[in-house]
Amino acid sequence: MQDTVTEERIDRYLAITARALDKLKVVTPERSFSKRLADDFLNMATSYYSDAKHFREEGDFVTAFAAVNYAHGWIDCGARLGLWDVDGDDQLFTLYE
Repeated sequence: MQDTVTEERIDRYLAITARALDKLKVVTPERSFSKRLADDFLNMATSYYSDAKHFREEGDFVTAFAAVNYAHGWIDCGARLGLWDVDGDDQLFTLYE
């Protein structure tokens, strides 16, 4: 069991989350409540992802690891709720079925 957040490990998680952010497409109607949710979820995901990159650059791999996992949690939640199209990718995203 690995219990250390190494530079390689945080870089791997950052890369996975970057791929997920690049892949997702907001599919909610522009003037719907769902669009507001999609935008808010995406803002939270990108904010945590940005924080993770900042902490990684500062050498704080533990906080970076926490932030990137929060980012991906928001991404997965949006995918599972159907706020964005992820092209059925169940490797980068946690889907409902």
